[in-house]
Amino acid sequence: MSKTKRLQGRLAFVSGASRGLGRATALALAREGAHIIVTARTSGALEELDDEIRAAGGAATLLALDLRKSDRLDQLGPTIFQRWDKLDVLVANAGILGPLSPLPHVTADAWTSVIETNLSANWRLIRTFDPLLQRAKAARVVFVSSSAATAKNAYWGPYAVSKAGLEALAKTYAHENANTPVNVNIVDPGPMATAMRAKAFPGEDPKTIPTPADVAQLVLELCLPSEKRNGDIVRYREWSKAKDAAAATAEAES
Repeated sequence: MSKTKRLQGRLAFVSGASRGLGRATALALAREGAHIIVTARTSGALEELDDEIRAAGGAATLLALDLRKSDRLDQLGPTIFQRWDKLDVLVANAGILGPLSPLPHVTADAWTSVIETNLSANWRLIRTFDPLLQRAKAARVVFVSSSAATAKNAYWGPYAVSKAGLEALAKTYAHENANTPVNVNIVDPGPMATAMRAKAFPGEDPKTIPTPADVAQLVLELCLPSEKRNGDIVRYREWSKAKDAAAATAEAES
């Protein structure tokens, strides 16, 4: 008997899908039956991802997109509406690290690039996709934040500010949808073996921290129609420990 796919017939949009958590999330959603619209700045990695999705029996639409191009972002909603009528899942994953340096040394161009990519682009995604999400029966929105949003470390200024702003943006949108079928949540992956993490912490052994595929299972859970949380920040380490504890309890009781 074949396994029932929990996202069969649903349409998902994943930004920053060429590598890392975005890529792993796109694969996880596709394996559960969703048609995935995947975006990244270049098409080469997206084509490789498309091959992998197809090999897993899924389907994807590829879109080379620079999130700083506001006019193109604004066109996404109307374009998807014409073809699909609605959007069931939005995973706003794309982000850049920017400079790790004292705030007075950050250039205006670098500051603007980080804020536009990590924060302003996500507001534009909300604005262009909200009418489509409202047309879905159980729309799910996931934003990807970072522990850097607490601004507890020096030299992370642009990135920390952008992620703190993103959390405020996501929570506001969640409250605005408290009485709608749209649920909005935030994932904090914590340390994760990605190229961005390696750039920030070059001496860290990536084998000692979770992989994007690990964290993608949390994102997948938040994208399911059965998920009821709204306005939560879900931290991967806490979620993983709770899952392990529940599994251990179930095994002990069996």
